[in-house]
Amino acid sequence: MERSLTEAGGREASFRAGDARAKSLRRLFRKDGAWAALLLLPNLLGFLAFTLIPVFASFFLSFASWDMLTPIEWTGITNYIELWKDETFIKVFWNTIYFAGASVPLGIACSLFLAVALDRIELKKFYRAAYFLPVVSSMVAIAVVWQFIYNPEYGLFNYVLSWFGIRGPQWLTSTVWAMPAVILTSVWKNLGFNMLIFLAGLQGISDDYYEAASLDGARWYQKFLYITVPLLSPTTFFVTVMSFIASFQVFDTIFLMTQGGPARSTSVIVHYLYEHGFKYFNMGYASAMAYVLFFMMFLITVIQFWRQRKWGVYY
Repeated sequence: MERSLTEAGGREASFRAGDARAKSLRRLFRKDGAWAALLLLPNLLGFLAFTLIPVFASFFLSFASWDMLTPIEWTGITNYIELWKDETFIKVFWNTIYFAGASVPLGIACSLFLAVALDRIELKKFYRAAYFLPVVSSMVAIAVVWQFIYNPEYGLFNYVLSWFGIRGPQWLTSTVWAMPAVILTSVWKNLGFNMLIFLAGLQGISDDYYEAASLDGARWYQKFLYITVPLLSPTTFFVTVMSFIASFQVFDTIFLMTQGGPARSTSVIVHYLYEHGFKYFNMGYASAMAYVLFFMMFLITVIQFWRQRKWGVYY
């Protein structure tokens, strides 16, 4: 009897202690939660004011006509219909596809090649910093340097071509060569970022795979094709998705180097959107363009997520 009472008393004391600890944790959580909310408040307000509200506002404006001075006039889907009747928009739409379709594969191939090369050499940290420097450099400075390189009279490219008796083109003023020139500049600027991502992926591949392949007599290109490329597929998927999103949003390179010319040969959707929104103050039309661009990026991303299930290799 006494033993039963002792055990019951012990359980009751244990329950009281547990309840006290739970109350203490709840008080601590409320206190920490309040501090967390207070510290996150500036960032949340910034996100709300400069991202979330503008996203929803631009969606509603895409169904309206507004010049920022007169009252908003609702027009339904007129802006979207007019977009596909606008010959200039059709041109910049295909220019955007051209830019993304050329710059993304070229950038991925070059950054992967550099990552593989740097993974096997000395002074790795120095070269990583050197190749990453353009990523953090001002686009204004890069545009000035590359405009000098592309100069048809005394630029570096045409000077090198003259060694072989080739007369270089008018790079940035040619309707044929202006877009390739801008693509090359964009690839060069973003090369270091993708290269670092690939380097991180390479360091996650065990050397055991390569040692086993060497024992089987595999050559370097066979190791690359059958070990490196498949095991880098998650990294390649990430780089591809991010590169496509960035390429569809390109603006500063175009604006600083060619201003969309000559004859709209380098104008892309974001550049055309900027002109309608901030030069002509046609906010409804510009918002409609923004959502066409959004659905383009969304479609490309969904397709890549669907395809990566078939070719992705995870280890």
